[in-house]
Amino acid sequence: MILFIPDVNVWVALSDAGHTNSAAAWNWLSRLPDDRKLIFCRYTQVGLLRLLASTAVMGDRALTLRKAWSVYDRWLEDPRMEYFPEPRNLDSRFRQTTEPFAAKPATKAVGDCFLLAYAQELNATLVTFDRALHQFSRQHGHAAVIPV
Repeated sequence: MILFIPDVNVWVALSDAGHTNSAAAWNWLSRLPDDRKLIFCRYTQVGLLRLLASTAVMGDRALTLRKAWSVYDRWLEDPRMEYFPEPRNLDSRFRQTTEPFAAKPATKAVGDCFLLAYAQELNATLVTFDRALHQFSRQHGHAAVIPV
């Protein structure tokens, strides 16, 4: 089975038709064969809920938390989608992935490194709109990352 882990930015674009990257996200998803699996982890689940319910991100399209949960639940009704718990060795891989940032402030890098480590532990491909994350992954030999 081939696994893909959409970054939070991809999940939001797939979940909100008004998002600027919605068409690109749906174009990517529509090209995937049916035997591919898309994975939620706790980080992407929480991120999707938080951003869909945020007026700072969604403006007047912000959802209530109850409606954001409904969006998440609908994703899990799709047989291609699944929630995976954290792999047992994730902490060690996560620490290794953050090492290039060890001597500097790196708040955004923490989440990016978590997703890279998670993808590596599952032998999955991370899908993102974040070009810097894609470049970082290539430079440091981390998990496969597909820029949408």
